[in-house]
Amino acid sequence: MNGRRLPFFVYGTLRPGGRHHGWALAGRTAAQQPARLPGVVLYEGPGFPYAVPAPEDPRAQAHGELIHPAPGHYETVLKDLDHLEGYLPGAPGNHYERMAMPALTPDGGRIDAWVYVAAGPLAARLRRDGRRVPGDDWTAA
Repeated sequence: MNGRRLPFFVYGTLRPGGRHHGWALAGRTAAQQPARLPGVVLYEGPGFPYAVPAPEDPRAQAHGELIHPAPGHYETVLKDLDHLEGYLPGAPGNHYERMAMPALTPDGGRIDAWVYVAAGPLAARLRRDGRRVPGDDWTAA
């Protein structure tokens, strides 16, 4: 984990009301707040979205929530989210990669957060053939 205990930026099924929020996060968070992730766009997946970095697009920004795990729950939340997203640190062939990226809060603050983005080959395929989530907001789609 590299020792950093960052909040998580969630943008799909882990958002409040999403099908994975209840078992993975409900009762294990200290706070959550709306946020945007600049330089990232969302693509449609099979029942969930993929986040893909788009540094070349200055207007790119995914919409989601910053989730702050409650004291005593951080390691369990991290483990469960890594498992859900098919992420194993350093493993080739990960479905997603977990990256630290700056999220923007409604009051203009910047908070570094963990975000799961589509891994390299998948991200390239989505950029080439994928279908963007309208407005880069999964809950509004």
